Amino acid sequence: MANIKVVDMAGKEVGEIELSDKIYGIEEINRAVLHASVRAYLLNQRQGTQSALTRSEVSGGGKKPWRQKGTGRARQGSTRSPQWTHGGVVFAPKPREYRVTINRKTRRAALYNALSSKLKANEIICVDSITTESYRTRTMVDMLKAVGAGKKSLVVLEGGDDMVVKSFANIPGVKTVRANMLNVYDVLNCNTFVMTKAASAVIEEVYGK
Repeated sequence: MANIKVVDMAGKEVGEIELSDKIYGIEEINRAVLHASVRAYLLNQRQGTQSALTRSEVSGGGKKPWRQKGTGRARQGSTRSPQWTHGGVVFAPKPREYRVTINRKTRRAALYNALSSKLKANEIICVDSITTESYRTRTMVDMLKAVGAGKKSLVVLEGGDDMVVKSFANIPGVKTVRANMLNVYDVLNCNTFVMTKAASAVIEEVYGK
């Protein structure tokens, strides 16, 4: 098992914890499952409600604008053809379903690979606990700076502490998430994976089965 140090909010080392090899110990990173998981996540964010009118759906245009021959102009059949102002759209986008699904085994493998890649890159920071007595962004900014977190950080909490979550909310590039709601895209999209000691236990309990 890999060991990483545990620091407090001031960045001082207060101990260390063991990380599960099953979750963080993947030696050969499988980029295929990472790609499949990220692709599915991004596609599933799309609403698919885009819509535009084709030439057959635009109102008007029933009358031929001028006769076929003799005017010296190009022949036209309708003022709602795509080349006309207020005409229809060529290959107009229509509402569609973008959702794709991947099986549980692939999703779990992708998360293991993502967390293992973060550990290999030394981008995981474990904080003993993250607390605040008031809604104060400065407290969290100072904490991230003290522990050496990057500008783009994912903060993983064991629960939904409203005061802590809202204190992080105004920091650009920082996102908070509960330990039992991790997704591969967020893990890969951050420069630093910051988790509390309690969140680490939740991750191993939820995803280590």
